[in-house]
Amino acid sequence: MKPKKNNKNKQNNSDQPVRVKTPKNNEVLGIVEQRVGANRMIVKCLDDKERNCRIPGSLRRRLWIRPGDTVIVRPWEFEGDKRGDIIFKYTPAAVDWLKRKGYLKEISSEF
Repeated sequence: MKPKKNNKNKQNNSDQPVRVKTPKNNEVLGIVEQRVGANRMIVKCLDDKERNCRIPGSLRRRLWIRPGDTVIVRPWEFEGDKRGDIIFKYTPAAVDWLKRKGYLKEISSEF
């Protein structure tokens, strides 16, 4: 017989993020407005630009994104004002942390 696992030792800390990834260098926070098709989305970024972003191939199957999600966008070197790559998606707990720390403005009130 297999011994039963003791689930009492596991703590459910999903409401408190331990570490939250913040944008580095030229990365920008944004909120997905709509899916355009395949792996492309229209993202409203915090630098007041709207970008047509794609999910790179390495993240395509691991990153499921819907309208209203908060993401990190890396603008392209060319056409950086119009296009970019989505490189990270935040959890709801991490979004709350970003709001408390002042990283995320009231742009999310539009949704």
